[in-house]
Amino acid sequence: MLRLFNSMGRKVETFAPRDPKHARMYVCGPTVYSFAHIGNARPAVVFDVLARVLRRQVAQLTYARNITDVDDKIIASAAVQGVTCDEIAARFTEAYHTDLSALGVVPPDIEPHATAHIGPMISMIEELIDKGRAYEAEGHVLYHIPSFADYGKLSGANPDEMLSGARVEVAPFKRDPRDFVLWKPSSAEQPGWESPWGFGRPGWHIECSAMIRTHLGDQIDIHGGGIDLRFPHHENEIAQGTDARFWVHNGHVTVSGAKMSKSLGNILLVRDLLKDTPGEAIRYALLSAHYRQPLDWTPEAARAARAALDRLYGALRDQPDAEPNPKDMEPVFAALDDDLNTPAALAALHELAGQVHSNPDPVRKMEIAASLREAGALVGILQQDATAWAQAGAGEIAQIEALVSERAEARANRDWAHADALRDELLVLGIEVEDVGGESRWRVRA
Repeated sequence: MLRLFNSMGRKVETFAPRDPKHARMYVCGPTVYSFAHIGNARPAVVFDVLARVLRRQVAQLTYARNITDVDDKIIASAAVQGVTCDEIAARFTEAYHTDLSALGVVPPDIEPHATAHIGPMISMIEELIDKGRAYEAEGHVLYHIPSFADYGKLSGANPDEMLSGARVEVAPFKRDPRDFVLWKPSSAEQPGWESPWGFGRPGWHIECSAMIRTHLGDQIDIHGGGIDLRFPHHENEIAQGTDARFWVHNGHVTVSGAKMSKSLGNILLVRDLLKDTPGEAIRYALLSAHYRQPLDWTPEAARAARAALDRLYGALRDQPDAEPNPKDMEPVFAALDDDLNTPAALAALHELAGQVHSNPDPVRKMEIAASLREAGALVGILQQDATAWAQAGAGEIAQIEALVSERAEARANRDWAHADALRDELLVLGIEVEDVGGESRWRVRA
């Protein structure tokens, strides 16, 4: 039975969907004005794992993750590059999909775009005005925070102390400095839509509430995102009417102990990391810390993740297909059911790999290897061919194969000096040779 930390109430609770046969999950997606960085990748990977776990336990999961394709950052990026906002949004949406695919992230069931939901946003804003929770001022529509008594319940923030903060703009036309924008006017050069309040565009917070209602209904089971969204974004969604049983947040990503920022020049783009690190290793590194804890990205962590995967794939190499044994996989299942404890799940996978190596029974060895691969799928790893993983990035294959074959022949002739010389030559090429069961096989040196 899955147990998750619920930010609403700040405790671990047993998860059960409102509809026992159908779970509904929404995760805040990217604002597509630039390439995804490693911090953007973490929630995508974390909630991909959660979706995999839910699909194992619930008959049906509907998982939605949005694309924010209208935003002041997109407008600014388009202006700098001299193209339209639509071009910026399309380019970076495609890039986001490409980068996440390299990390093994499965696309969500639904990927709503903000610009396709302007009508539902306008309708929701009108409802909030009718309820006395929003008001029009100088072409803007603003949510009036004092009208919602439970504001601050999710984050624990004191509404009386919220004079400004992340994405909160203080303006003279606000009734209360904490009020946030639901609709804002657009100039003729900016993207906009006709509304009861004039030509304009939505505020950031109303987008998710409208898309959730449109695709998942008035009540959902899980709303997820990074911890930076808990306040004010998710707090504002609740004020607008978003009703989720569980609010789930992943921790920040730092880089070598420092917060990512343009001023420090340490923003690591996923596509740049992929030049030197396989996507599966990036995914492994992102899962190596518990999702609720901060994760520090370092070159050493990336190398350690790749080495760990080398060990796991090494246990799968040369093992024929077999039927997995559910009992072997129970420790992995138990770890993931315990508030998505991926470090414990990865440790359980390594335990299985050790059993593959140590078990003397060839049939049992095959079964454990099959269990290792099957359990690995639940966290999105170990689905490649083990030999292909070991040899990925090699140089001239024909040359390597010839040297390995020549070395094997030297060993057969007990010409140890020549065999050692060939091994050294292969090491210079970045290739390690393993002698297993009377045969020689090679892999790229980590």
